[in-house]
Amino acid sequence: MIMSQTKQLLDALQWRYATKVFDAAKKIPADLWAALEKTLVLTPTSFGLQPYQFLVVQDAATRAALLPHSWGQKQVVDCSHFVVFTARTEMREADVERLINRIVEVRKIPADSIGFYRDMMLGDIVNGPRGKVAHEWAARQCYIALGNLMTAAAVLGVDACPMEGLVPAEYDKILKLEGTGYKTVVALALGYRAASDKYASLPKIRYDATELVKVI
Repeated sequence: MIMSQTKQLLDALQWRYATKVFDAAKKIPADLWAALEKTLVLTPTSFGLQPYQFLVVQDAATRAALLPHSWGQKQVVDCSHFVVFTARTEMREADVERLINRIVEVRKIPADSIGFYRDMMLGDIVNGPRGKVAHEWAARQCYIALGNLMTAAAVLGVDACPMEGLVPAEYDKILKLEGTGYKTVVALALGYRAASDKYASLPKIRYDATELVKVI
């Protein structure tokens, strides 16, 4: 059983690639997308603060507006689902209180039992040194979600292309993010590869595990 699971995982990761040409006519089924969306929700984050929002841009006009600010990459308009990862611009005491309240609600525990946790978060990401670079910290949490979604997509046979080739400030304007407390970080196009995408058949270029993985 374990051997079949590991093979399934590694085969999926070997199969996936940064899809350059999507089949615009082929869409991700609703039930499959619901599962992929859930992987975003289940992504782990530092302190569990979830300092991001994921914008699933399906409106054709909005995608067309984003295209010139995406280095002209047609994946933006041709993919089935286009996700923009946005990160908090700052972390406030209210964000910490919101998480504390959620923990209390879900785990049915008194708030004062996790006062130490509240103080730890406030002393670090709000009032501590990391509070001064909270957006950069939040952006790193976005990349955890990005990797999580890409792996899940591969396992489910859905193609994806991560996109840093975009102009965040222009995305923010088009997506009306100014004043919301969030800024664009990265995007991910998802769907199904077109038969014409030559990159699908190219071998992966990776360094040997002995160079990348060190056991200490």
